[in-house]
Order: sequence, then C-alpha cells, then structure tokens
Amino acid sequence: MGHHSHHYNHHHDLKGRMLLSVILNVTITVVEVVGGLLSGSLALLGDSFHNLSDSMSILASYAAIRIKERKRNRKYTFGYGRAEILVSFINSAFLIGVVMLLLVEAYRRFTSPKPIDTSIMLPVALVGLIANLLSVLLLHEHAGESMNVRSAYLHLMGDTLSSLAVLLGGILIRLYSITWVDPLVTVLISLYLLRGAYGILKESVEVLMEAAPDIDLDAVRREIEAIPNVRDAHHFHVWRVGDKEVALECHVSLPDMSLREAQGIIDEIERRLTKFGIGHVTVQLEVDRCADRGLVYGEGRCGGEG
Repeated sequence: MGHHSHHYNHHHDLKGRMLLSVILNVTITVVEVVGGLLSGSLALLGDSFHNLSDSMSILASYAAIRIKERKRNRKYTFGYGRAEILVSFINSAFLIGVVMLLLVEAYRRFTSPKPIDTSIMLPVALVGLIANLLSVLLLHEHAGESMNVRSAYLHLMGDTLSSLAVLLGGILIRLYSITWVDPLVTVLISLYLLRGAYGILKESVEVLMEAAPDIDLDAVRREIEAIPNVRDAHHFHVWRVGDKEVALECHVSLPDMSLREAQGIIDEIERRLTKFGIGHVTVQLEVDRCADRGLVYGEGRCGGEG
C-alpha cells in the first residue's frame, strides 16, 4: 500500500510540474513574440516558436501520461503504454519541421540582414532564459523516467540553451553591431535541436514498428536451452509494448511430459529472462514437431530437411 501511495504521489508531482512548465512556456512565448516583432530579432522569434512547440509537447506528454494510467481492457489488452511513444513521435517530428523553417529563415537573414533593437531583445532574452531554467529544474528529477518525459525535457533543455544563445548574441550585436550573429545563433540552436529530435524520432519509430530492443537474442536462446529437458528454442519475437515494457514470445521443444512438468519449465524460463529486462513472456511448447527452427522464422530448417 505504501509503495502504491508513493507511486501515485510521484506521478501526481510529475503532472503538477508539467502543467506549471506549460504556464511558464506560454508566458515566454507571448513575451518573445512581442519582443521579437518589436526588436526585429529572428533568433528571438525562433525561440518563441520553439517555446510554443514546447508548450504543446508538454501538454501532449501530460495527456499521454493520463491516458497511460487507464486500466487494460478487452480492446487494449496491453494497456495504453504506447500513447507516450506516439506523443514522442509527434513531438520530435514537429520539432524537426520547426527546425527546417528556422534554417530557411536564417539563410534569408544571412543574405539580407535586418537591423535589430537590442534594448528590447536583451531583456526579453533574459526573461526567457530565467523562465526556461525554472522549467528545466521542474522536470529534471523526472527526466529519465520515460521516452515521453525525456522528449519534453529535451525540448526545455533546448529552449534554455536557445535563450542563452539569444542573450549572448544580443550582447555581441549590442557591442559590435554584427547583425549576422542573430541568424548564426538561430542555425546553432537549430542544429542542436535537430540532433536530439532525430534520436527520439528514431527510437519512437522503432517501438511503433515493433523492432527488437537492444537484447542479445542468442544469449536469451542459450539461457532457455540451458534449462533441463529443453531441446531447443526458436521463432523468437521480441518487442517493446511501451517505453520500458519488453515482451517476448518463442517456441520451445520439449520431450513428451506431464503438463505439470511443462509448466515448471515455463516458470523457469520466465524467471531466467528477467535478467534481460523481459517482463512479459509467452511460450508455445512443442513435442517432436519438425519445422523451421531458426532463431527467427526462416533462418534455418530442422535436421533432414532442405
């Protein structure tokens, strides 16, 4: 009961922090849009657009956490764990789109520089930096909990670096009147965001496509075949249901034995596979069934065939 209460309080704390981050980011967005238009700073406008996308991504992440808390049912027998993965995919894809737009506009600013009013740009950038730092601190404790929260945290980290870069760029423009610093800062911010967003996009696509996680299947097979009375294990399917829940199904050949003995072997397989981080195991038992016995279907044939 105590563990359940701690888990509930932990998630309640996370959701509260995420909503507070949304309020901060919406505030920054409004301030930076006004400041960017008045000062003529592309970097400030780019940062405001990024903050707006962060507000949407954190709201989506919050919604995904709420959906994930729903109980499993007859339609969603695995539960709603992939809601977070889907949100991570949408967030990262949207961010890549934003980056592309910023890079195009930065190129235009390089070729046709525009005057920038640093008396407006600098204080607005400072406000953005402080607010973004507060948002990062709010989610820092929970950043490693899931791909979904990590993607939201990455957005906020990017915003903080973005605001810092805008501030430093504004100082350089103020001191040396070099307006090309503004689009340069935009390009640097964009490249940083592109790198992080691509990593999350790639991982979320792998989960949605049911790609096998980073598990040594040969080692898993050896672990199962080391159990007494197991003749061989084949036809492996391994996938992630959500961010961390790993499922496996496979065929296991046994000699003819009682159902009680076979159940003992299944229990042992489940126990041994926990060391690989596999939490859901489905085993199909076979007796003297000659078929393809490759690790993955199609990799090999049983003796005497082909």
